[in-house]
Amino acid sequence: MANLNTKFAGLQLRNPIIVSSSGLTNSAEKNKKLFDAGAGAIVLKSLFEEQITMEAASLKNPEFAEGNDYLVEYVKGHKLAEYLQLVNESKKLCNIPIIASINCYTDSEWVDFAKQIEEAGADALEINILAVQTDRNYVYGSFEQRHIDILSHIKKVTKLPVIMKLGQNLTNPIALIDQLYANGAAGVVLFNRFYQPDINVEKMAYITGDVFSVPSDLNTPLRWIAIASSAVDKIDYAASGGVHSAKDIVKVLLAGGSAVEMCSVIYQFGPTCIKEMLTYLEGWMKAEGYDKIDKFKGKLSAKDLNGINMWERTQFLKYFTNKE
Repeated sequence: MANLNTKFAGLQLRNPIIVSSSGLTNSAEKNKKLFDAGAGAIVLKSLFEEQITMEAASLKNPEFAEGNDYLVEYVKGHKLAEYLQLVNESKKLCNIPIIASINCYTDSEWVDFAKQIEEAGADALEINILAVQTDRNYVYGSFEQRHIDILSHIKKVTKLPVIMKLGQNLTNPIALIDQLYANGAAGVVLFNRFYQPDINVEKMAYITGDVFSVPSDLNTPLRWIAIASSAVDKIDYAASGGVHSAKDIVKVLLAGGSAVEMCSVIYQFGPTCIKEMLTYLEGWMKAEGYDKIDKFKGKLSAKDLNGINMWERTQFLKYFTNKE
Protein backbone atom coordinates (compact mmCIF):
# COMPACT_ATOMS: atom_id res chain seq x y z
CA MET A 1 0.00 0.00 0.00
CA ALA A 2 1.32 3.45 -0.96
CA ASN A 3 2.23 5.83 1.87
CA LEU A 4 0.43 9.14 1.29
CA ASN A 5 2.14 10.98 4.14
CA THR A 6 3.67 14.34 3.32
CA LYS A 7 5.29 17.18 5.22
CA PHE A 8 4.19 20.78 4.78
CA ALA A 9 5.44 23.75 6.78
CA GLY A 10 6.83 21.49 9.45
CA LEU A 11 3.52 19.67 9.84
CA GLN A 12 3.14 15.94 9.30
CA LEU A 13 0.10 15.34 7.10
CA ARG A 14 -1.52 11.96 6.52
CA ASN A 15 -2.05 13.01 2.89
CA PRO A 16 -1.54 16.13 0.72
CA ILE A 17 -5.16 17.37 0.77
CA ILE A 18 -5.67 20.52 2.84
CA VAL A 19 -9.15 22.04 2.98
CA SER A 20 -8.61 25.75 2.45
CA SER A 21 -10.04 28.61 4.46
CA SER A 22 -13.70 29.12 3.59
CA GLY A 23 -17.25 28.70 4.79
CA LEU A 24 -16.51 24.97 4.70
CA THR A 25 -14.29 25.38 7.75
CA ASN A 26 -16.17 27.89 9.90
CA SER A 27 -17.44 25.44 12.51
CA ALA A 28 -15.98 22.55 14.49
CA GLU A 29 -18.81 20.29 13.35
CA LYS A 30 -18.06 20.94 9.66
CA ASN A 31 -14.37 20.36 10.30
CA LYS A 32 -15.12 17.01 11.94
CA LYS A 33 -16.91 15.90 8.75
CA LEU A 34 -13.91 16.96 6.66
CA PHE A 35 -11.60 15.06 9.01
CA ASP A 36 -13.79 11.95 8.77
CA ALA A 37 -13.80 12.30 4.96
CA GLY A 38 -10.00 12.00 4.92
CA ALA A 39 -8.62 15.56 4.81
CA GLY A 40 -4.92 15.81 5.66
CA ALA A 41 -5.26 19.23 7.32
CA ILE A 42 -7.78 22.04 7.65
CA VAL A 43 -7.32 25.81 7.35
CA LEU A 44 -9.97 27.54 9.44
CA LYS A 45 -12.09 30.32 7.98
CA SER A 46 -10.03 33.51 8.10
CA LEU A 47 -10.19 36.20 10.71
CA PHE A 48 -10.47 39.29 8.48
CA GLU A 49 -8.82 42.50 9.66
CA GLU A 50 -10.71 44.59 7.10
CA GLN A 51 -14.11 43.13 8.05
CA ILE A 52 -13.55 43.67 11.78
CA THR A 53 -12.34 47.22 11.18
CA MET A 54 -15.41 48.06 9.08
CA GLU A 55 -17.78 46.52 11.61
CA ALA A 56 -16.18 48.44 14.43
CA ALA A 57 -16.29 51.69 12.43
CA SER A 58 -20.01 51.24 11.72
CA LEU A 59 -20.73 51.34 15.46
CA LYS A 60 -18.99 54.65 16.07
CA ASN A 61 -21.18 57.54 17.17
CA PRO A 62 -19.74 61.06 16.76
CA GLU A 63 -21.79 62.24 19.74
CA PHE A 64 -20.06 59.79 22.06
CA ALA A 65 -16.44 60.02 21.01
CA GLU A 66 -15.16 58.80 24.36
CA GLY A 67 -17.04 55.52 23.92
CA ASN A 68 -15.92 54.77 20.37
CA ASP A 69 -12.57 53.32 21.36
CA TYR A 70 -14.34 50.99 23.75
CA LEU A 71 -16.70 49.80 20.99
CA VAL A 72 -13.79 49.13 18.63
CA GLU A 73 -11.97 47.09 21.24
CA TYR A 74 -15.17 45.24 22.14
CA VAL A 75 -15.74 44.17 18.53
CA LYS A 76 -12.15 43.04 18.17
CA GLY A 77 -12.26 41.11 21.43
CA HIS A 78 -15.59 39.46 20.60
CA LYS A 79 -14.45 38.33 17.14
CA LEU A 80 -11.18 37.02 18.51
CA ALA A 81 -12.93 35.12 21.30
CA GLU A 82 -15.19 33.43 18.74
CA TYR A 83 -12.18 32.50 16.66
CA LEU A 84 -10.23 31.07 19.57
CA GLN A 85 -13.24 28.93 20.42
CA LEU A 86 -13.32 27.64 16.82
CA VAL A 87 -9.63 26.70 17.08
CA ASN A 88 -10.08 24.97 20.41
CA GLU A 89 -13.22 23.00 19.48
CA SER A 90 -11.81 21.95 16.09
CA LYS A 91 -8.67 20.59 17.75
CA LYS A 92 -10.80 18.51 20.12
CA LEU A 93 -12.73 16.90 17.24
CA CYS A 94 -10.05 16.56 14.56
CA ASN A 95 -6.84 14.56 14.93
CA ILE A 96 -5.11 16.35 12.06
CA PRO A 97 -3.31 19.70 11.86
CA ILE A 98 -5.64 22.66 12.37
CA ILE A 99 -4.25 25.79 10.71
CA ALA A 100 -5.58 29.17 11.81
CA SER A 101 -5.85 31.95 9.24
CA ILE A 102 -5.53 35.72 9.47
CA ASN A 103 -6.33 37.98 6.52
CA CYS A 104 -4.53 41.26 7.18
CA TYR A 105 -3.22 44.19 5.19
CA THR A 106 -1.45 46.29 7.81
CA ASP A 107 1.45 45.63 10.14
CA SER A 108 -0.53 46.47 13.27
CA GLU A 109 -1.75 44.99 16.52
CA TRP A 110 -3.81 42.46 14.55
CA VAL A 111 -0.81 40.19 14.14
CA ASP A 112 -0.55 40.00 17.94
CA PHE A 113 -3.60 37.75 17.72
CA ALA A 114 -1.09 35.10 16.68
CA LYS A 115 0.03 34.55 20.26
CA GLN A 116 -3.50 33.89 21.47
CA ILE A 117 -4.18 31.63 18.51
CA GLU A 118 -1.12 29.59 19.46
CA GLU A 119 -2.36 29.32 23.05
CA ALA A 120 -5.75 28.11 21.78
CA GLY A 121 -4.03 25.07 20.25
CA ALA A 122 -3.61 25.81 16.54
CA ASP A 123 -0.87 23.83 14.80
CA ALA A 124 0.14 26.59 12.38
CA LEU A 125 -0.90 30.02 11.18
CA GLU A 126 -1.63 31.00 7.59
CA ILE A 127 -1.26 34.69 6.75
CA ASN A 128 -3.09 36.24 3.80
CA ILE A 129 -1.96 39.69 2.68
CA LEU A 130 -4.26 40.39 -0.24
CA ALA A 131 -4.63 43.88 -1.65
CA VAL A 132 -4.77 45.56 -5.06
CA GLN A 133 -2.14 48.28 -5.44
CA THR A 134 -3.73 51.29 -7.16
CA ASP A 135 -2.04 54.33 -5.62
CA ARG A 136 -0.48 56.58 -8.27
CA ASN A 137 2.29 57.40 -5.80
CA TYR A 138 3.00 53.77 -5.01
CA VAL A 139 6.61 53.05 -4.10
CA TYR A 140 7.86 50.01 -5.99
CA GLY A 141 8.52 47.09 -3.70
CA SER A 142 6.54 48.43 -0.74
CA PHE A 143 3.80 45.82 -1.10
CA GLU A 144 6.36 43.02 -1.01
CA GLN A 145 8.07 44.67 1.97
CA ARG A 146 4.74 44.68 3.79
CA HIS A 147 4.69 40.87 3.58
CA ILE A 148 8.14 40.70 5.14
CA ASP A 149 7.28 43.22 7.88
CA ILE A 150 4.08 41.43 8.90
CA LEU A 151 5.84 38.06 8.90
CA SER A 152 8.70 39.41 11.02
CA HIS A 153 6.24 40.91 13.51
CA ILE A 154 4.32 37.64 13.81
CA LYS A 155 7.47 35.58 14.29
CA LYS A 156 8.30 37.73 17.33
CA VAL A 157 5.08 36.76 19.13
CA THR A 158 4.56 33.10 18.22
CA LYS A 159 6.51 29.90 17.71
CA LEU A 160 3.86 28.49 15.39
CA PRO A 161 4.89 27.59 11.84
CA VAL A 162 3.84 30.55 9.69
CA ILE A 163 2.49 29.92 6.19
CA MET A 164 2.32 32.82 3.75
CA LYS A 165 -0.50 32.66 1.20
CA LEU A 166 0.43 34.98 -1.65
CA GLY A 167 -1.64 36.72 -4.29
CA GLN A 168 -0.77 36.67 -7.98
CA ASN A 169 -0.11 40.43 -8.19
CA LEU A 170 3.63 40.15 -7.62
CA THR A 171 6.34 41.11 -10.09
CA ASN A 172 8.75 38.42 -8.93
CA PRO A 173 7.33 35.81 -6.51
CA ILE A 174 10.71 34.06 -6.31
CA ALA A 175 12.51 37.07 -4.85
CA LEU A 176 9.75 37.55 -2.27
CA ILE A 177 9.63 33.86 -1.34
CA ASP A 178 13.39 33.90 -0.80
CA GLN A 179 13.01 36.82 1.64
CA LEU A 180 10.06 35.18 3.38
CA TYR A 181 12.12 32.06 3.94
CA ALA A 182 14.97 34.17 5.29
CA ASN A 183 12.55 35.78 7.74
CA GLY A 184 11.16 32.52 9.08
CA ALA A 185 8.26 31.44 6.87
CA ALA A 186 7.72 27.68 7.00
CA GLY A 187 5.56 27.34 3.91
CA VAL A 188 4.10 29.23 0.96
CA VAL A 189 0.72 28.79 -0.73
CA LEU A 190 0.37 29.87 -4.37
CA PHE A 191 -2.00 31.62 -4.96
CA ASN A 192 -4.72 33.43 -3.06
CA ARG A 193 -7.91 34.11 -4.99
CA PHE A 194 -9.14 37.66 -5.41
CA TYR A 195 -12.78 38.61 -5.12
CA GLN A 196 -14.10 38.40 -8.70
CA PRO A 197 -16.12 41.49 -9.72
CA ASP A 198 -18.35 41.56 -12.79
CA ILE A 199 -20.91 43.83 -14.46
CA ASN A 200 -24.53 43.12 -15.30
CA VAL A 201 -25.00 45.00 -18.58
CA GLU A 202 -28.80 44.78 -18.46
CA LYS A 203 -29.05 46.32 -14.98
CA MET A 204 -25.96 48.51 -15.41
CA ALA A 205 -24.75 47.35 -12.01
CA TYR A 206 -21.81 45.69 -10.33
CA ILE A 207 -22.25 42.04 -9.47
CA THR A 208 -20.13 39.24 -8.05
CA GLY A 209 -18.32 37.16 -10.65
CA ASP A 210 -17.68 33.43 -10.54
CA VAL A 211 -17.09 32.33 -6.98
CA PHE A 212 -15.58 28.93 -7.72
CA SER A 213 -12.25 28.28 -9.34
CA VAL A 214 -12.03 26.27 -12.57
CA PRO A 215 -9.45 23.60 -13.52
CA SER A 216 -7.52 25.96 -15.82
CA ASP A 217 -6.76 28.19 -12.81
CA LEU A 218 -4.19 25.59 -11.74
CA ASN A 219 -1.85 26.55 -14.60
CA THR A 220 -0.47 29.61 -12.81
CA PRO A 221 0.30 28.08 -9.39
CA LEU A 222 1.67 25.00 -11.13
CA ARG A 223 4.15 27.12 -13.09
CA TRP A 224 5.34 29.08 -10.09
CA ILE A 225 5.60 26.09 -7.77
CA ALA A 226 7.76 24.33 -10.35
CA ILE A 227 10.05 27.37 -10.60
CA ALA A 228 10.03 28.35 -6.92
CA SER A 229 10.61 24.85 -5.56
CA SER A 230 13.73 24.73 -7.70
CA ALA A 231 14.99 28.24 -6.91
CA VAL A 232 14.12 28.33 -3.18
CA ASP A 233 14.12 24.68 -2.19
CA LYS A 234 14.33 24.98 1.62
CA ILE A 235 10.68 25.97 2.04
CA ASP A 236 7.50 23.94 1.41
CA TYR A 237 4.89 24.79 -1.21
CA ALA A 238 1.18 24.17 -1.64
CA ALA A 239 -1.05 24.98 -4.60
CA SER A 240 -4.36 26.78 -4.26
CA GLY A 241 -6.82 27.47 -7.06
CA GLY A 242 -7.85 25.05 -9.76
CA VAL A 243 -7.26 21.76 -7.93
CA HIS A 244 -10.37 19.90 -9.06
CA SER A 245 -9.22 16.31 -9.51
CA ALA A 246 -6.81 13.70 -8.21
CA LYS A 247 -4.68 14.19 -11.33
CA ASP A 248 -4.28 17.82 -10.31
CA ILE A 249 -2.83 16.70 -6.99
CA VAL A 250 -0.32 14.49 -8.82
CA LYS A 251 0.65 17.43 -11.05
CA VAL A 252 1.35 19.68 -8.06
CA LEU A 253 3.48 17.02 -6.38
CA LEU A 254 5.45 16.40 -9.58
CA ALA A 255 6.02 20.14 -9.92
CA GLY A 256 7.57 20.26 -6.45
CA GLY A 257 4.63 21.02 -4.16
CA SER A 258 4.06 19.22 -0.88
CA ALA A 259 0.30 19.69 -0.65
CA VAL A 260 -2.78 21.26 -2.22
CA GLU A 261 -5.45 23.51 -0.78
CA MET A 262 -8.92 22.62 -2.03
CA CYS A 263 -12.20 24.44 -1.67
CA SER A 264 -14.37 24.82 -4.80
CA VAL A 265 -14.53 21.13 -5.66
CA ILE A 266 -15.60 20.27 -2.10
CA TYR A 267 -18.34 22.90 -2.27
CA GLN A 268 -19.52 21.40 -5.55
CA PHE A 269 -19.30 17.68 -4.78
CA GLY A 270 -19.13 17.42 -1.01
CA PRO A 271 -16.45 15.98 1.31
CA THR A 272 -16.79 12.49 -0.21
CA CYS A 273 -14.69 13.64 -3.16
CA ILE A 274 -11.66 13.70 -0.82
CA LYS A 275 -11.70 9.92 -0.38
CA GLU A 276 -12.16 9.41 -4.14
CA MET A 277 -9.09 11.55 -4.86
CA LEU A 278 -6.99 9.73 -2.30
CA THR A 279 -8.00 6.39 -3.81
CA TYR A 280 -6.85 7.59 -7.24
CA LEU A 281 -3.60 8.98 -5.86
CA GLU A 282 -2.79 5.71 -4.15
CA GLY A 283 -3.63 3.76 -7.32
CA TRP A 284 -1.49 6.06 -9.49
CA MET A 285 1.48 5.70 -7.15
CA LYS A 286 1.15 1.92 -7.16
CA ALA A 287 0.90 1.80 -10.96
CA GLU A 288 4.00 4.02 -11.33
CA GLY A 289 5.98 2.08 -8.73
CA TYR A 290 6.14 4.74 -6.02
CA ASP A 291 5.56 3.76 -2.40
CA LYS A 292 6.19 7.27 -1.03
CA ILE A 293 5.38 10.77 -2.25
CA ASP A 294 8.98 11.89 -1.70
CA LYS A 295 10.11 9.52 -4.45
CA PHE A 296 8.36 11.50 -7.20
CA LYS A 297 7.87 14.92 -5.61
CA GLY A 298 9.57 17.57 -7.75
CA LYS A 299 10.38 15.12 -10.56
CA LEU A 300 9.10 17.66 -13.09
CA SER A 301 10.14 20.89 -11.38
CA ALA A 302 12.15 23.52 -13.24
CA LYS A 303 15.33 21.95 -11.87
CA ASP A 304 14.83 18.56 -13.50
CA LEU A 305 13.87 19.12 -17.13
CA ASN A 306 17.21 18.30 -18.76
CA GLY A 307 18.03 21.96 -19.29
CA ILE A 308 14.76 22.70 -21.12
CA ASN A 309 12.82 24.91 -18.74
CA MET A 310 9.28 24.83 -20.12
CA TRP A 311 7.99 26.54 -16.98
CA GLU A 312 9.53 29.88 -17.98
CA ARG A 313 8.22 29.91 -21.54
CA THR A 314 6.05 32.97 -22.17
CA GLN A 315 5.29 32.92 -25.91
CA PHE A 316 2.73 30.95 -27.91
CA LEU A 317 4.93 29.84 -30.80
CA LYS A 318 4.79 26.20 -29.72
CA TYR A 319 0.98 26.27 -29.84
CA PHE A 320 0.62 27.87 -33.23
CA THR A 321 3.56 26.52 -35.25
CA ASN A 322 1.30 24.18 -37.22
CA LYS A 323 -1.68 26.53 -37.40
CA GLU A 324 -2.42 28.62 -40.47
